[in-house]
Amino acid sequence: MTDTYQNLSGNWGYPTQIRFGVGRISELPRVCSSHGISRPLIVTDPGIAALPMISDGLESLRNAGLAAEVFSDVKGNPISANVFAGLDAFRAGDHDGVIAWGGGSAMDCAKVIALMAGQTLPMWEFEDVGSNWKNANPDGIAPIIAVPTTSGTGSEVGRAGVITNEEINVKKIIFHPKLMPATVICDPNLLVGLPKNITAWTGMDALAHCLEAYCTPFYHPMSDGIAVEGIRLVKEWLPVAVEDGTNLDARAHMMSAAAMGAVAFQKGLGAIHSLSHPVGAIYDTHHGLTNAVFMPYVLAYNRASIEQKMARLAGWLELGDSFDDIQKWVLTLRESFDIPHTVKDLGVEESRLDEISKMAAEDPTAASNPIPVDADDMRKMLDAAMAGQL
Repeated sequence: MTDTYQNLSGNWGYPTQIRFGVGRISELPRVCSSHGISRPLIVTDPGIAALPMISDGLESLRNAGLAAEVFSDVKGNPISANVFAGLDAFRAGDHDGVIAWGGGSAMDCAKVIALMAGQTLPMWEFEDVGSNWKNANPDGIAPIIAVPTTSGTGSEVGRAGVITNEEINVKKIIFHPKLMPATVICDPNLLVGLPKNITAWTGMDALAHCLEAYCTPFYHPMSDGIAVEGIRLVKEWLPVAVEDGTNLDARAHMMSAAAMGAVAFQKGLGAIHSLSHPVGAIYDTHHGLTNAVFMPYVLAYNRASIEQKMARLAGWLELGDSFDDIQKWVLTLRESFDIPHTVKDLGVEESRLDEISKMAAEDPTAASNPIPVDADDMRKMLDAAMAGQL
């Protein structure tokens, strides 16, 4: 750990333009102008909206002659009502671009607002099923700039937004290639005040993305390489970021790990996310925390398919040479962050296990689990996670 944050800076074009480095939020007005945005709408959540970074950002944009406003009515697990309220704000202010500023929830909501800015079909028509995205008018999608303030979701380099349909308590993935932000500003300074628990939970989300992408059976060696390095960054730097949130080296490396996870999971995810999505939709739990609770149970279930991959990963991470070494590391990491061992501790009720299992089996991420799974298989993993049995 000899890096200094001054050296952790660069201009990257994969998978989109990324301006990475401490202090680079100062470039936001120039980035807006480069994309023809003169009236940006900052979409964030209430907690971030109250912080100086937003007032400072507004001042910077307005001083540059940009008519910027803020919309912050976004839940921790955004619902369709948040999107529609944001869309009303976008249209009322005659905005011409969106700045997705915050964690995954704000970003997902912001991206779907940008999608819906010029559409005539209902939002659910663009769910990530088949070629639904082709139903959208691409010219009606407003340009998006992303400013992440957590290191977990990686939504800043993704082409989708996860929105809960609150009428049926189901998370839906809304997808279009143009939801990829045109430019991302990754400034580790913006993460310095992130609480320890949120740092840990979002970091475990980044780990889940990298780990599941690495484990999926599809052929994509580029994603595998990105996933493995992302896992190494989590191993080396997440404990540091949790312990000392002012460590800009740790914050920078975790921002990289989060983006790498989202790039890697274009290969696929798995049952960690399949189970986490319905639990989050029903109980409004933090997504990264929920992923962390399910992680060892899903790894154990998939062991027969991923054992050799886990042995290679253990060697790369200098943890040992077996699946058990990875599992032990995951469990130790969870314990060090005071993450509950069972989903019962998250409030999951026995009476809803069949419902959750069915929802998990129908989740799009289930299709790329290393072992084919149905509702009965999901119930087995869910039962294990309820009882804490590995």
